[in-house]
Amino acid sequence: MTDNRKNIKRNSIIQIFLGLAIIALLNTIGAFLFYRLDLTSEKRYSLAPATRLMLKNLNDVVYFKVYLDGDFPAGFKRLRSETREMLDEFRAYSDNIQYEFINPSASSDKKVRESLYRQLMESGLNPTELSVRKEDGSSKQIIFPGAIVSHLNKEMPIDLLTTQIGTPPDEQLNNSVQALEYNLTNVIRKLCLDEKPRIAFIRGHGELDSIHSADIQSALSEYYTVEQVTISGKLSALTGRNPGKDSATMAFHNKYKAIIIAKPDSVFSEKDKFIIDQYIMRGGKVLWMVDPVYAEMDSLQSQNQTIGITNEVNLSDLFFNYGVRMNNNLVLDINSLPIPVVTGRVGNQPKTDFLPWYFFPVITPTSPNPIVKNLNSIKFEFVGTLDTLDTPSIRKTILLTTSRYSKVLEAPVPISLDLLRQNPDPGQFKQPNQIVAVLLEGNFVSLFLNRVPPEIAGAPQIGFLDKSKHTQMIVIADGDVIRNQIKPGKTGPMALPAGYDRFTGQQFGNRDLVMNAMNYLCDDSGLISVRSRELKLRMLDSTRVKAEALKWQLINTVVPVLLVILFGFGQYYYRRRKYTR
Repeated sequence: MTDNRKNIKRNSIIQIFLGLAIIALLNTIGAFLFYRLDLTSEKRYSLAPATRLMLKNLNDVVYFKVYLDGDFPAGFKRLRSETREMLDEFRAYSDNIQYEFINPSASSDKKVRESLYRQLMESGLNPTELSVRKEDGSSKQIIFPGAIVSHLNKEMPIDLLTTQIGTPPDEQLNNSVQALEYNLTNVIRKLCLDEKPRIAFIRGHGELDSIHSADIQSALSEYYTVEQVTISGKLSALTGRNPGKDSATMAFHNKYKAIIIAKPDSVFSEKDKFIIDQYIMRGGKVLWMVDPVYAEMDSLQSQNQTIGITNEVNLSDLFFNYGVRMNNNLVLDINSLPIPVVTGRVGNQPKTDFLPWYFFPVITPTSPNPIVKNLNSIKFEFVGTLDTLDTPSIRKTILLTTSRYSKVLEAPVPISLDLLRQNPDPGQFKQPNQIVAVLLEGNFVSLFLNRVPPEIAGAPQIGFLDKSKHTQMIVIADGDVIRNQIKPGKTGPMALPAGYDRFTGQQFGNRDLVMNAMNYLCDDSGLISVRSRELKLRMLDSTRVKAEALKWQLINTVVPVLLVILFGFGQYYYRRRKYTR
């Protein structure tokens, strides 16, 4: 009996030490191996490979001051917790991620709060006013759903709330959660950029002037070195000679990562088209924003009507060869931007009303493509339509289409202000979902295959390429999508944000569209793909919650206790019967 007890004791001690040894071994292995397990169906806690790589390569601290602390409604509490969890995920891959959550309304001193509010707005954060319901009524609450991010000697704001016109608040918050990883990684990328890629706005064909593209140029300058280039028939405008290259096809390389051609109104020469074509053949990316029909609101300032005519800029064959046809028409859409119109007089003062102008469609993106996913609605001015063609080796992705209630008018298009005073008949708007923006990706064939322009054919060492390496371009049938409005200032005209309408005071998603388009075209890191991730919206039925609150409270509190009691009684009777026998 004594020997048996000694063996049991010895075995117990061995098991204890063996268990401790296994735990120590697992901890040692865990110190050298990093692994995280995500059991959610949509992998919501798994960072994209591009995000992980960027975080591992951080060379200094990136500090987030998140202004999402305080007493918020449930939706914003969820955004706060999701932001905290995402930053914790970032910290799991890099010790250089640090953060703090701040309540901008914490001070009881009104002057201190207002001073901090001003500082945050001057830093670039946009306030949101909430109506908070309480037992004694409702009150207004100002919050700043964003963060100030700093790295070394640079600082940038980031909005964490993604707004979209016509989208329910719960869905907007869910979209904000979906966009968290991209928004956070995007601001880190901007802060850590050492050398910016070069991009260029093409000039010389009546393109949009600098003041009307100033806001986009300013926004793009955070990512890229932005230049203005006039081709003027010179191959050196877009390409440079590679030193030491003997092959004619390798004699030139592209100077720019991408080029932007915005709202040209005069003819491209064959030589300029050849240069752009060869830029594309060498892997160049292009963002085309071209009006198929020339029509301007300025023409309606002095008269009641005008005519929209074909905007002949000699690019039709180029687009057709690359896989898209730009039609000579204009789209009218019931979902459109209202414009101010004098409808009468009150005393000696004119009375102004806002009436929908069907030539200015407002388009809400529905495509899952990361360029437009969850973007705010985008305003267009005199936009045409596009058709995609069956072009081998080119993949077409439709980015934007009009609403269900749209119609198309072929050029020449009569444009009359009388349309403002007509009640829309949905029966006349029976041409839905017209394509206005498309992404083209693949290996493009040169327009000048077997027909190099005579003025270039004799030039030595032009390095002609008849097929491109894999590249991309985006075609939008409206040059005004990039255009910002201007207002008078003390020192001259001032550019308003792109997509902002000074008449209605609404901010549309035009700037984000152009920024996402250029990031997609120029992105070598793959971060833009993070925008396409989708998290399922699992919301409670608020009506059932109110009607069945007591029932579910009892189920969640009383039923577990009853189950434990029943289990206890069952165990008691089982043991009693077993040991009584």
